[in-house]
Amino acid sequence: MTKLPANPVRGRANAAFFRLVDGYVHHVLGGRKAALFADLPGANVEIGPGTGANLRYYSPGTQLVAIEPNPHMHAPLARCAARRGIHLELRSAGAESTGLPSDSVDAVVCTLVLCTVPDPAAALAEARRILRPGGRLLLIEHVAALPRTWLATLQRLLRTPWQWVFEGCDLCRSTGDLVTAAGFDEVQLERYRLRSVFLPVNEQVAGVAVKPC
Repeated sequence: MTKLPANPVRGRANAAFFRLVDGYVHHVLGGRKAALFADLPGANVEIGPGTGANLRYYSPGTQLVAIEPNPHMHAPLARCAARRGIHLELRSAGAESTGLPSDSVDAVVCTLVLCTVPDPAAALAEARRILRPGGRLLLIEHVAALPRTWLATLQRLLRTPWQWVFEGCDLCRSTGDLVTAAGFDEVQLERYRLRSVFLPVNEQVAGVAVKPC
């Protein structure tokens, strides 16, 4: 997928939108996120944290390296981190090239973001590179619906306009398969259908992938 050119109107609009729906997303995904992030270490990397939707699930005092290329997300993310006692290091890098050292982090968090990355396989390879042996990638991602279903048809119809509005978000991406093929030692993913008003992204996977020791 070709990366969309930077658009200040779209970037600001997305930052405002995700602040607006933060409470609703917590309502529909909060239980799953809380369980997935229950034993996170004290220092983590998050790919595409946006305006800070996941920070409520981190313990106060957590050291967080945030890989967030949209500059319009930075100010609300920093405010959220300060409010929740998270020590934040912001990087404007892309997911495919974080600039972090190899074998340097214990956990990488990735929620509803690989859909927007131009090269998700490269982003997964980068996450695997920076993780220490035995380190974990924790993710929740929406995925392409099963073929010949009404949701698959809806995703195909909305795919192009949705990509433009949501900064490249691809409704038809089989992210679970990409994670399975990314060279992790152990991959445990659950596929499920979320119940939310955002119908095109309700088909999702969540789980953990572990880097080989």
